[in-house]
Amino acid sequence: MPGKSSGGSGRHQHVKRRKGRKMKAHKETSGEADGNEVFPEAEGETHQLLDVMQVKSTGHVTRPPSDVTENVWSISVQVFIPFLVAGFGMVGAGLVLDTVQHWKVFKVVSEVFILVPALLGLKGNLEMTLASRLSTQANLGYMDSPKEQWSIIIGNLALIQCQATVVGFLASLAAVIMGWVPEGKFDIAHGLLLCASSMVTATLASLVLGLVMVAVIVISRHCNINPDNVATPIAASLGDLITLALLSWIASLLFDKINSQEWVAPLLILIFIGLTPLWAWVASKNKYTKEVLTSGWTPVISAMLISSIGGLILDFTVENFKGIAVFQPVINGVGGNLVAVQASRISTSLHRDSRLGKLPNYAKTVCINPISAFCVKGGHARTARVLLLMVIPGHLIFSYTISYLQAGHTSLTPVFVAVYLFAALLQVILLLYICHVMVHWMWTKRIDPDNSAIPYLTALGDFLGTGLLAIAFQFLYLIGDGDSDVGD
Repeated sequence: MPGKSSGGSGRHQHVKRRKGRKMKAHKETSGEADGNEVFPEAEGETHQLLDVMQVKSTGHVTRPPSDVTENVWSISVQVFIPFLVAGFGMVGAGLVLDTVQHWKVFKVVSEVFILVPALLGLKGNLEMTLASRLSTQANLGYMDSPKEQWSIIIGNLALIQCQATVVGFLASLAAVIMGWVPEGKFDIAHGLLLCASSMVTATLASLVLGLVMVAVIVISRHCNINPDNVATPIAASLGDLITLALLSWIASLLFDKINSQEWVAPLLILIFIGLTPLWAWVASKNKYTKEVLTSGWTPVISAMLISSIGGLILDFTVENFKGIAVFQPVINGVGGNLVAVQASRISTSLHRDSRLGKLPNYAKTVCINPISAFCVKGGHARTARVLLLMVIPGHLIFSYTISYLQAGHTSLTPVFVAVYLFAALLQVILLLYICHVMVHWMWTKRIDPDNSAIPYLTALGDFLGTGLLAIAFQFLYLIGDGDSDVGD
């Protein structure tokens, strides 16, 4: 099919011009140009892609590549297994929060609760954004060269260390202000404890999770698994548990030294602030991260503030409903997890099929109606349906795991399960629709969604999840299904 082959070549040349660098090509056998390298998974798949897709002379495809390369079964398997693993990590985080809410530091310095969604949200602000960036670069073939691979990895790890330190510092300031305004009093020792706990937790958790993300994406690439499907769920699998455990442990240690060794917290703050210029310098010298270093702060900081509002809701709600603590990381994590998969997939397809600022032909408009976002045949709507189908079975598995472990303060009555599942399903429906509109809108505004979309979406997931969960517990209490949720 010479016409289609040349169309593929034109499309490849368009991608080359847009990125300004050469991609590693699949060598042709019959004198064809490099038209087959847009999907570098396998030569057979690439020829199938060119046979099925209608490629126009502008270089824009008329249907999403996922229609051809992935079916519902492959998407479901690749997403659900990491999603399940991630869910059990969130259950573990819920069990930790359910336990540590009774620790002295959480009772005396209640502002630590405000830090919880903001720091747990770092996996969305930093690690999931890192996963989305690396997934796109891997799918475009940029990580096939060992030299380029190491350059991408080092630059991105330095970038997230810099961002984690700054966001951890700002999150602690937000917690101090949100705790100070309602109470009208400020304790400098508590403020230093919050700041040191937040910064140490953010940087250590981001380093561990960043290394995990790199390993997952490199292994996925070698195993011909789409990293968009597995990287973001795995980022969540250990993210909440590691972050919450670190926060609780570090805050408790600093609280024990708050009177005897008051210099510890200020020293930690100065050390991590001093390392920040080093991480910024490394990221600024790397061609893959220097742009993000200057332009990627707005979504990360905005997302942190949105998550902090969710933390304020949690701080007030947990006083009256102790049972909410064990479910909060689960509902927030599931929503953020699923919407991050969708955002990463849409972003990759836009990078692959068009140039920044112009939508491909299969994406007619930015603002589509909800029916089109979920009910049309194929494309991103199909992926949205697959993700929605995971919500109820996933939450049932996680909820009954919590019940089996006899954790929390809430019995799983039929009414509770129905109300909880309704809140969880509504959260994911809203997130997936917002995701579709937001990612395409960012693309038309020449904002790379790989760097900007996931922080906003996971923060909205935290806000919606915590808010809907609080409403659900209040509703259950009003209808007499409060069980032992009411705080002591």
